Amino acid sequence: MPIVPKSPPQPPRVDRPTRREVLTRLGLAAGTMAAAGALARWRWDKGGFGQHHAEGERQVRDFRIKDDGGLDFAVVTNGSAEQLVSAALAAMGGMKRFVSSGDVVAIKPNIGWDRTPLHAANTNPQVVAALVREALWAGAKTVVVTDASCNDPGRCFQRSGIWNAAYEAGAQVVLPTDHYFRTLRLAGEVLDEWPVYTPLINANKVINVPVAKHHNLSKYTAGMKNWYGVLGGRRNRLHQSIDKSIADLATFMRPTLTIVDGVRVLMRNGPQGGNYDDAREAGTLIASIDQVAADAYGCRLIGQKPENLGYLAMAESRGIGTTKWESLRHREIDLSKG
Repeated sequence: MPIVPKSPPQPPRVDRPTRREVLTRLGLAAGTMAAAGALARWRWDKGGFGQHHAEGERQVRDFRIKDDGGLDFAVVTNGSAEQLVSAALAAMGGMKRFVSSGDVVAIKPNIGWDRTPLHAANTNPQVVAALVREALWAGAKTVVVTDASCNDPGRCFQRSGIWNAAYEAGAQVVLPTDHYFRTLRLAGEVLDEWPVYTPLINANKVINVPVAKHHNLSKYTAGMKNWYGVLGGRRNRLHQSIDKSIADLATFMRPTLTIVDGVRVLMRNGPQGGNYDDAREAGTLIASIDQVAADAYGCRLIGQKPENLGYLAMAESRGIGTTKWESLRHREIDLSKG
């Protein structure tokens, strides 16, 4: 009899809100963030709100599947968000390769910014919804969609379109609040003790779903940089050693699957953007079990080169993945060619 992983305690489900509930939640979220900011101003600590004594030894969260000889990497172009997701997962062996019956699956988009899908600062909501449906079809017991936003979470989740799209697809959408953070010791050079967002680490499987875009400090942000959303506290302090912090986060979080949304990409003025002219349609989606390879390919979508990204070399030197995506078992699919 197959062993079904014990499901961790579940965060509360966030039902699809009415207009009045949205306004109420926005006010509550704003109050929570304001309180956290006030605490940070008067009490210094290593991570910010939610900081207590770290628990145990240095930790790594490894959600990867065992090597079964299947494809490691797939790139699909020229299709709608749903078509790109479907084709990429099919090429990779289907979602059932990654999600088992009874799994609790955490899907981690970029929901960091108070921006619309046209701004391309957050993950495309239809990409997120398609992955939710695929995970549930594969037998997932629960699919949680969440992120620790940079701007006000209520506005980010709503304006990005991800809240409604994910909920309608059957996900539990969880807004970040400080009681979801627990201080851990991370296995990093820069990241030692830090508050970590538990809905993203208490799952059986984790799917990282960043959007490919420009970043004014790291030059490019997608899979590895998206793990900033697993941290609480004053994350801007990590920008002083941004390449090391990104490599540290990729050391700590080893996802089951990385899906890079290149449906529409932010070419400049990232990570927030704000001008529609800064983004362009790219019609691309990358799926990989190697988050380093996914970023090495994905940076080309904004005209960047892997050798210009210090964190990629650091991650490769640590054995997290390879920048040479061509060396992996891979496939490139152009849906316009049938």
